[in-house]
Amino acid sequence: MPRTRRLLLPLLAAALALPATLAAPPAQAQNFFERLFGIKPERPPVPPRGVPEGPPAAPAPGEPGPAAPGPEAPRPAPVPARPVVLKAPSEDGVIGQELQLNGTSGTLKLERAGPSVTARIKLPGTKISQPAESCTVPLANGNPITLSSEGKPEGAPRFEAAGAECPLRFDVVEGGILVSSLGQGPVCTFSNADCATTPVGLWGPAGATLIPRAGEFDTARGVADKAVRDNYKLMTQRARREDVRPIVSEQAAFSADREQLCRGYAREGTHGFCHLRVTENRALALATRLGANTAVPTASVAPRRSRPKPAAEPAVDGVNPDTAGEMPPE
Repeated sequence: MPRTRRLLLPLLAAALALPATLAAPPAQAQNFFERLFGIKPERPPVPPRGVPEGPPAAPAPGEPGPAAPGPEAPRPAPVPARPVVLKAPSEDGVIGQELQLNGTSGTLKLERAGPSVTARIKLPGTKISQPAESCTVPLANGNPITLSSEGKPEGAPRFEAAGAECPLRFDVVEGGILVSSLGQGPVCTFSNADCATTPVGLWGPAGATLIPRAGEFDTARGVADKAVRDNYKLMTQRARREDVRPIVSEQAAFSADREQLCRGYAREGTHGFCHLRVTENRALALATRLGANTAVPTASVAPRRSRPKPAAEPAVDGVNPDTAGEMPPE
């Protein structure tokens, strides 16, 4: 009887708690029976450590796969913190040299006369009566013309001959002079000489003499182009919103004017002298407008010098140079 009572008591308790257990959530009901009958729950299997996970399952046919990461958006070029200043040219580099318009015709020679600078100019042109024939007109009958110094309003030395028969402006570049007109147009007509001249352009050395320096000019051109771009970006950043559009238009006009100006220079496609000098002066002009001190350059266009190779050791008679330094066989 006592043993039967022991067996019936748990069953009776289970029967009384069955309605509440069925109404409880499954997890609570499972815990009740485990406590009642002393059943220990099995722990879920733990995956072994260090086992690499398999590759993700391939999508079923017709289903889109995971989206591939798109390409990164290009980052804008950083704006320089200060203007880039190239080395400014000096009139001493052209004093005494005979320069030619586009390296082919006419002559222009600057000379010093005490504190002043003078110019002897022969302007090339075409005959008014016979446009197919060329002509030359010496200004002031070939006498030197005293030039007025206008300082460096755009970073490079500037001189003017405002009172000459053909009023001209002279902007010095490295190894040449950029001539522009102070009159109503680019043409100066001399009726007595039956000659119409167009002196506007770059006066410099003959084209053939510049070809050996083509590599030097090409390297310097990259530095000058970058200086123009950096100064242009800095100028647009500092400008007010309403002033940005005129700056952009001016830069676009410069590129077109440079192509037009340098198109006629002799052998320009081979050496690039005109493009380089015009670009350098443009970079200086932008730096001057940005308030930079153009007397102190911050960029150099000089090519880097390569280190000389060490000299080879002199050969010794009777020794194979390929086996020099090896121990002789015993």
